[in-house]
Amino acid sequence: MIARLLSLLLVLLPVTAPAQSKVDPLMVRALTLKAAALLADEGVEAARPRFHAQGEFRFGEIYVNVIDLNGAWVIYPPTPRNEGKSVLNVTDSDGKLLVREIIKVAEDQGEGWVEYRWLNPASNRIEPKLTFVKRVAGKDLIAYVGLYRP
Repeated sequence: MIARLLSLLLVLLPVTAPAQSKVDPLMVRALTLKAAALLADEGVEAARPRFHAQGEFRFGEIYVNVIDLNGAWVIYPPTPRNEGKSVLNVTDSDGKLLVREIIKVAEDQGEGWVEYRWLNPASNRIEPKLTFVKRVAGKDLIAYVGLYRP
């Protein structure tokens, strides 16, 4: 019961990253849940400009990704021209099929964490990345947000 109330509170609270604060896994989870709720309530076309713009859903290294259950990018703020492309067989630096794992977690559990190793553009090094995944209610979509872990 307490966990359910905490999850609801995280979705309802505004999620912003103050300029000096470090983004943590709780913030990433809350942002992902908020993004999934927006997609469920208002749809992709209403969410797209909000996810692309700097602000509530995109700041620093943080942004919301949206894929469909077939592994195609629906919303990809860093490179919008790649939206519509399949990333189903994308692997991390260790060969892990990370998009397939994201889809599996979303389909099997509804939400959860996926860990992998990815090139951090800020450091130009392969670093561990922790991503929270959420299946969008009533849609064949998955929202997720990742966070580099030094």
